[in-house]
Amino acid sequence: MTVTALLTGRGNNTLKDKNVLPVLGRPLLYYPAIAAKHSRYVASLYVSSDDDKILNAVSEIGYKKIRRPDEYALPTSQHIDAILHALDYMKQTDDLKPDILIVLMANSGIIKTEWIDSCIEMILNNPEVSSVVPVVIDQDHHPFRAKQMSNDGFLTSFFDFSNQSISTNRQDLPVCYYLCHNFWVLNISKSIDLLPQGQPPWTFLGDKILPLVIEDSFDVHTEEDITKTEKWLLKQNFSYLKKR
Repeated sequence: MTVTALLTGRGNNTLKDKNVLPVLGRPLLYYPAIAAKHSRYVASLYVSSDDDKILNAVSEIGYKKIRRPDEYALPTSQHIDAILHALDYMKQTDDLKPDILIVLMANSGIIKTEWIDSCIEMILNNPEVSSVVPVVIDQDHHPFRAKQMSNDGFLTSFFDFSNQSISTNRQDLPVCYYLCHNFWVLNISKSIDLLPQGQPPWTFLGDKILPLVIEDSFDVHTEEDITKTEKWLLKQNFSYLKKR
């Protein structure tokens, strides 16, 4: 199966140039880019962006540039539009239709090559899987504990619990898995090719999604997140990537 990595990021962010801010002497997006490049399965590398800083930063390490149209690079734009545009570019320009697509988020350095390879192997071992995504278990923020506001200004449950009793103890609740926003691995024929089918809101992940449970994940939205990313990378012994 043909495996392709697609790094995605746009230049129009609240934190200016966040995807290329320095992290241990490298642009933030270097870390997802190099993690995919080191994969034993990845055959081709692409980057989709409207921003020259992003495109140029990873073209130096072998990523082919895809200039994203402005309408797919707005704060309100949907990720799927950028993915479909990139897949069309691959087909039209390189006669390439990947079997497996790794969608990398440029604003997260919380990633390991071994995670990417494990997700790919889950699809290779079961071609019926539509996608494999990293997840974290978070019982503290369980959806059963969430509230919404009613029209009269009072908090109310998101769910109708009138016919059941819900424990206040987090350990008694069904295990809650939250999708990470560092990377996703798609089995194209069982996900993208079947749109608009798929589990909302990320319908392009398909209906048969497997989890890769990891301990922690976060993406960068503030300067403090940059510091957190550096600490995480150093803890994972990623210091060898630092510029000397």
